[in-house]
Amino acid sequence: MRVWEATGRMRPGVAVIVLLMARQVKRRRGFTHLSPKRQITLPVSVVERAGLTIGEELAVEADDEGRVIVSRSGAETVGDRRRRALDRAAGALPGVWPASALDDLRDEWR
Repeated sequence: MRVWEATGRMRPGVAVIVLLMARQVKRRRGFTHLSPKRQITLPVSVVERAGLTIGEELAVEADDEGRVIVSRSGAETVGDRRRRALDRAAGALPGVWPASALDDLRDEWR
């Protein structure tokens, strides 16, 4: 095998490894891009300032003005979120069902 040295002369038996480096992508500080998989990377400065840790669950919401809000989930479990959703919906349709409707349904199951 013949390879070139840095001086340009060939030297038998010497292997040269060429490392191809990806070109540096210019990013604006404090900004990120949405990937084709709809993923974002948070800037290190933001993660450090918020005190986030690897693997921490984050809540993501959008407001009426199109802003995306990322916040700590507060270690809330899926069950907690479901209970909260039920609490919000409970009583939303007063007068639709008679008071004994649930008991009537339970009697049908027996």
